[in-house]
Amino acid sequence: MKVLASAATSWLVVAHCSSDGGEKRLDYAKSRFPATRPSKCFRQDDAGTGSGDNGTVTALGCVPNQYNKHPPHIFTQHNQTNSQSPTPPPPQMGVTEPVIERENENEDQHKEKVETKKDLEKGEMGFDQPHVSKMQRLSATNPLRLVMESATRVPPTHIPNRGPTTATHHPPPPQPPPTQPYPHPPPPAGNPRAIPIPVPSPIHTIPTPQPSLTTLNSRKYTNKISLFLFALHFLIAICLVFFLMFKGVQGLLQEGSAKREEKRVIQYFLPQVEAASLLSITLAFAWQKAVRVWPHFMVHFILWSSFLMTLSAGILLICFQRPTTDGVGVVFIFFAICNGLYSCWVTQRTKFCSKVFLKSLEPVSKFPDINRPTYWMLGVGFVWMSIWILAVIGALNFYFPPLMIILLVLSLLWTAEVMRNVANLTISRVIALFYLRGMQSNTQFCFQRALSKNLGSACLGSLFVPTIEALRIVARGLNLLEGEDEFMFSCAHCCLRVMETIFRYGNGWAYVQIAAYGKGFVKASQDTWELFEKREMEVIVDSDITTAICFLTGVCSGSICVIVVAAWTAAVQVNFTATVSLLAFIIGYLMTRIAMALPHACVSCYYVCYAENPDNRLFDKTIPDRLALIKSNKDVVVLTPRVPPRFRR
Repeated sequence: MKVLASAATSWLVVAHCSSDGGEKRLDYAKSRFPATRPSKCFRQDDAGTGSGDNGTVTALGCVPNQYNKHPPHIFTQHNQTNSQSPTPPPPQMGVTEPVIERENENEDQHKEKVETKKDLEKGEMGFDQPHVSKMQRLSATNPLRLVMESATRVPPTHIPNRGPTTATHHPPPPQPPPTQPYPHPPPPAGNPRAIPIPVPSPIHTIPTPQPSLTTLNSRKYTNKISLFLFALHFLIAICLVFFLMFKGVQGLLQEGSAKREEKRVIQYFLPQVEAASLLSITLAFAWQKAVRVWPHFMVHFILWSSFLMTLSAGILLICFQRPTTDGVGVVFIFFAICNGLYSCWVTQRTKFCSKVFLKSLEPVSKFPDINRPTYWMLGVGFVWMSIWILAVIGALNFYFPPLMIILLVLSLLWTAEVMRNVANLTISRVIALFYLRGMQSNTQFCFQRALSKNLGSACLGSLFVPTIEALRIVARGLNLLEGEDEFMFSCAHCCLRVMETIFRYGNGWAYVQIAAYGKGFVKASQDTWELFEKREMEVIVDSDITTAICFLTGVCSGSICVIVVAAWTAAVQVNFTATVSLLAFIIGYLMTRIAMALPHACVSCYYVCYAENPDNRLFDKTIPDRLALIKSNKDVVVLTPRVPPRFRR
């Protein structure tokens, strides 16, 4: 009995020093052996012997906890399992201990065999159990043990935590932790028991690049070449205008026929043109206000009023019975006839156009200052046209007056179109950010952005879009031609092929993405048209008449200015009637087009933003219902551009 107590005490001391669950095992031993006094922890020397109160015993000694943190290369660590289980593990190998419970010996041996088999399956042991028991009897620093370990060591592998095991196992022997990581030597080729386990090399995965979101606050300038060309042109135009003004003043100061001619021009030419400018800016405000308040009525009114006013202006000019006025009058009458035919052709689309106007103008009420950029552009346009008129008067008494006036007119057309597109970009950004992000944008900031970063795109679009719209009208006229004339069909085929290319690389819908994302004009045109094709909206876009309504509004204002100015000029100086009438029409058309930038931009944003996000709650069923009617052949539309069937492949 005394021997049993001494052995139990030794076992408790070793277990207490070699695992984290020593306190639990000590309590368990005290409950079973209350009279036993625990011996001191053995201190193991280099020879593998430990000394204590009970004499010298050959044992493994105290195993520091820091060694248990590093799993050995041969044994499986089970300290965590032993610390969680209340059942004491079997005694350490190397400590002489009698058998206490012989009835559990067979069960323990069976568990050890099962555990050994599991470890072999996991690749954690490369030799049999008798070799393990021999190794455990040797000290950790014993030379024989070091030689045997170096012969049977295998490369370490990372073994994931498989959870607590139910079977008990021998705690691992102490292994001194390496001070520096070093690769383990490969096992010798002559050792048949060594099982090499390949160490997987670390896999360096390259993260896939995420698609960059298109920023809404791009800081780059778009279409810089176009911006440079417009700036250079405008600088030359300013120099030319002031030079011609100087020549006009110089003619007034000189004596002779030049002075008399200058006075006659100023007396009978300047008042009518300035009156046309004032009338045009008044009509511009009136048209915009009327379209915003009564969109359904104004669509029909603009279609037929432009026809009537253009026809009236042509008839009035012919009544003067002068060659110049007759030629201008014939042009007006021809345009009026085409306008009337177009109005009859698009009568079925007016209802949908009215709905689009009504729905697209709803966000305008949320931005009280959204019209301010348009007012600024109208004011600047009025001042520039007033100065431009003085330059035209000076060009009448300069060399090559017709050539100089044509150059001044072309410069005015480009400048006024840029002003309109600046207002268009400002309004498009405000409305587009409201549709896409629900943002209440600052109109002044959007106006500054349109005048700086997006001005190049406005300059480039101002050159291409009017040409595109003119070709679009020609294409629609060619679509109405039927017959067997090979030449006409060949011309239609060529023109419509050109239209397809132009519409893909340059269209008026591009201003929405230019304003919202800061894209270039060509890139924005391509992306916008791809959006329309993705949503199958090209049919609706081709049959849209809102652009034509804004265009005819300018034509109507120009015709009204022609009627007023032509009648006034014919009463005072009939020789200037044709020239003053043309200038009045150009001024009235351009000023009204600048004012109509607001409804035009709102409609463009409605189409483009719907194509980008049709599930937005701000959009209703107007466009989907229209698409459903077209697909079901209940609403027939004529596509533009449309290639004749005989040329399709």
